[in-house]
Amino acid sequence: MAHQPLTRLLKLPEVCERRARGATSHYNDISRGLWTRPVKCGVRSSSWPEHEVEALIRARIAGKTDDEIRALVAKLEADRAKA
Repeated sequence: MAHQPLTRLLKLPEVCERRARGATSHYNDISRGLWTRPVKCGVRSSSWPEHEVEALIRARIAGKTDDEIRALVAKLEADRAKA
C-alpha cells in the first residue's frame, strides 16, 4: 500500500497571515462554515492542514461563492475521516 505524503500543520498566526485576516474574522468564518475547523494537536494546541488552507485560499481567488466554499469545507472535513 502506497503511503500518502504527510501534510504540514499550520498554527493560527500563519493561517491568518496567509489569509490576510485577523483571528476574530478567521473564527467567525469557521462559525459560518466558510473555513475548516482546527485539528486538535493537544489540550491547548490546534492547527490546520496546509493543503486545506491552500485549497480554501485558491477557491476564494477563483471567485467561488460562499455556498461553494461551504461545500468545499464539508468535503475537506469529510476527507479527514478517510485519512
